[in-house]
Amino acid sequence: MRQSVEILDTTLRDGEQTAGISFNSDEKLAIARLLLCDLKVNRIEVASARVSKGEREAMEKICSWASANGYIDCVEALGFVDGTQSVDWIASCGGRVINVLAKGSLRHVTKQLRKTPQEHISDILAVVEYATSKGLSCNIYLEDWSNGMISSPDYVFELVDGLKDSGIKRFMCPDTLGILNPNQTFEYCSKMVARYPDLHFDFHGHNDYDFAAANAYMAAIAGFSGLHTTINGLGERTGNTPLASVVAVLNDHAKCANTLDESKLFHVCKYVESISGIRIPDNKPLVGGAVFTQSSGVHADGDRKDKLYMNPLLPERFGRTREYALGKTSGKANIAANLEELGITLTPEQIKLVTDRVVELGDKKENLTKEDLPFIIADVLKGGYSAVEDNVHIINYSLQLAKGMHPVAVVRLEIHGKQYEDSCVGDGQYDAFVKTVRKIYAGLGRKLPVLADYDVSIPAGGKTDALVVTSISWVDGNHHFRTRGVDSDQTEAAIKATLKMLNIVERLAQK
Repeated sequence: MRQSVEILDTTLRDGEQTAGISFNSDEKLAIARLLLCDLKVNRIEVASARVSKGEREAMEKICSWASANGYIDCVEALGFVDGTQSVDWIASCGGRVINVLAKGSLRHVTKQLRKTPQEHISDILAVVEYATSKGLSCNIYLEDWSNGMISSPDYVFELVDGLKDSGIKRFMCPDTLGILNPNQTFEYCSKMVARYPDLHFDFHGHNDYDFAAANAYMAAIAGFSGLHTTINGLGERTGNTPLASVVAVLNDHAKCANTLDESKLFHVCKYVESISGIRIPDNKPLVGGAVFTQSSGVHADGDRKDKLYMNPLLPERFGRTREYALGKTSGKANIAANLEELGITLTPEQIKLVTDRVVELGDKKENLTKEDLPFIIADVLKGGYSAVEDNVHIINYSLQLAKGMHPVAVVRLEIHGKQYEDSCVGDGQYDAFVKTVRKIYAGLGRKLPVLADYDVSIPAGGKTDALVVTSISWVDGNHHFRTRGVDSDQTEAAIKATLKMLNIVERLAQK
């Protein structure tokens, strides 16, 4: 292992600059606790001074919790070169650390502030001195540092020379506009470390050229002591350096010691996805929905024989599991892997029949999951596999919606040949339907899986007035699975997906 690297996560400050994102104080506190207690990042940046009443409320709430739990020195807030105002704001909220936003390029000083370098240094020193007198620890952002190193390196060195003995704890070097490539990042970070070997430097990247993770790696290799990240790469424009990418880069390539808990990564990223509304792409490294899914039958065969297609990014490291996709590139090995996970045993001849049907459906662009396999088996074997027969049927249902009133659902189900009917109100038509079904099952002394995610999409090449696909993720203890329904009506598609879930539950109960 090389030197230890700190992680400052700025999801709650810089990440909140994502267009359309605004966390309330309770959401900010929940994320702060996940970052520090679960993921074990070293520091979090949670607010900008003097921005709004809501920002103050969140800052106060986080600082109160952090003080009570020993994390207060890990909580930081952005302040400005504004005399005493930012310092007073942070101190009054209970904060102990200010990240002063200074100008890291000559152009920013002369064009935006219209000051000389010495005037700016004097203003910064006044803020640092006042913050120290109030008991605050000081870090400093050299805003636009990357452009400063490109076009005015003498100014950058003059600035650091003037501040290095002031008691500033960390010098934070942002690639504010996301302009650096990895070679430049290594060069400029190395120059800072060589010139100031006793100073602590952080690298703060942006992803405009999709270099953020690579630049973070180069900064660590060059000897920087800290890296800035956000969950899911949230941030202005193309976003900041994603924490998920940094975790693997530090551990597997940079070989830098760190405190991060990989196993909690997926959970935290999914939580932030749910409250931010910014979905994680399926192919997002480590945390995307499909990144641990093998589609090729050749790959599945190699994995089963000797893990030939597995790299060091094992899903178990990140709280995930490996899956083998079903589609036109599936082979018998894919089918066998999924059947094994479901606990279903078939003869080689039956596996071939099922594989042929999966390939056929894949050619038609059907989106299949392992939960679809029992139904495919039942279809292919013409009822010869009795354990997967449908045991639940919707006899009929009525959904009523009236202005100013909660929707009402009346549902009649047939379960193992017996009919049950009930009704319930809900927050929407589908919610009313699901609550009614749960009520019926509760009357039978049974609980149904929890709805974890609900996604509606138009099939490729489709139109908004044609078919929609409703995909629902369910959690039943440690069992996670997904069902889909297709219909011209979104609610009807969701009901079809729910019916598939009910039959899967019955099949698992029988097994």
